Amino acid sequence: MNVIVNGRHIDVGDALRQHVSESLTHVFGKYFGDAIDVTVSFSREAHLLRASVSAHVGRGIVAQSHATADQPYAAFDLAAERLGTRLRRHKRRLRDHHKTPLETQPARHYVLAADSEAETGGAAETANGRPAVIAEMKTEIPVLTASEAVMRLDLEDSGALMFVNRAHGGLNMVYRRPDGNVGWVDPKGNTGA
Repeated sequence: MNVIVNGRHIDVGDALRQHVSESLTHVFGKYFGDAIDVTVSFSREAHLLRASVSAHVGRGIVAQSHATADQPYAAFDLAAERLGTRLRRHKRRLRDHHKTPLETQPARHYVLAADSEAETGGAAETANGRPAVIAEMKTEIPVLTASEAVMRLDLEDSGALMFVNRAHGGLNMVYRRPDGNVGWVDPKGNTGA
C-alpha cells in the first residue's frame, strides 16, 4: 500500500506519518485487505485541524472520509474510524464487485468559470451567452445498479454521482439530500414505460 501524507500550512512530522501508516494498515487489514493508494491531507480550518483520507481500494472505487478536531492525531483517528465504518458496511459488496468486470462509458467533463460578479446571476458567460469553460477533460461514467451507485456515493463521501443504469442503459444520478437521505434521479423514459 502506497501511503502519502501531506499537510497544508501544517508540519507533518515522522511520528504522525508513522501513526497514519500503522492505523491505515490496521483498518485495511481488518476490513478489506490492502488499498492501492492512500492519500492523507492535514489542513487548518479556523482553529481546528482537518484530516482528509482518500483511498483507492479497487478498480474505479475510491473511499473517502474527513474529520476535524483540535489535534491532528484526533482528527486523523476520527477520519480513519469513519473510513473503517464505510469499508465494513460495504465489505461484501466490494468483494463481489471485484468479481465482475467494471463497465464504463466515455464522457467529457467540463469545469465552468465561477461568477465573479453577483449581478450576472450564475456562471460567468462568454460573449455568445455560453458559460466560460476553464477546463475540459475526459472521464468515465460507470455502468452500475442503483444500489451499487448508492454504495459508491457513500464510499466517496461526495454530494452526487452520475451513472449509467445497468437495468435500462439510461443516465441516472444519486445524490445526498440535506436531510441525510439519498435521492435517486431516473428520468422519465428510461424505464421503458
